[in-house]
Amino acid sequence: MLWLSRSLRRKLLATLLGAMVFMLLYQATVIDSRSVGGHGMALAVGAPQAGSKLAFEATAYCRGQMTASGVTVRAGIAAADPTVLPIGSVVQVGGSGVSEAYRGIYTVLDTGPEIQGREMDLYMWNCTEARKFGRRHIDVTVLRLGWRQTEIAKTSRRR
Repeated sequence: MLWLSRSLRRKLLATLLGAMVFMLLYQATVIDSRSVGGHGMALAVGAPQAGSKLAFEATAYCRGQMTASGVTVRAGIAAADPTVLPIGSVVQVGGSGVSEAYRGIYTVLDTGPEIQGREMDLYMWNCTEARKFGRRHIDVTVLRLGWRQTEIAKTSRRR
């Protein structure tokens, strides 16, 4: 360290190199463990193809009056991450973790701030029933993929 203290140029060079190393480390991309996998299912974000069967985690919600698509809430509506299942997607919910009452066809017409990746919220009229539903592993079969909001915005600007 004696060589560093004798010259102003060396001090500036060491400071500059230290700042560059800090910036490179600061801007480094870290792999999010949620996107690598978990609970035996892939949680990677990306739109599936129609007809594909995927593993999701499901919760239930009961509050709210209007969905992100502008439709009033009712049974058969689900909320999902729009990067995975765009608004307007039609899915069939099943699997061993789901009782017969919750199996069936749902339309993704809502989004949620806490819904990321392969997670889905199923709307239930009764809040007690929604709390009892908890968090479950479900199988989702994509029947029809919805529309992407960015594509709609692009086409509406062209007109």
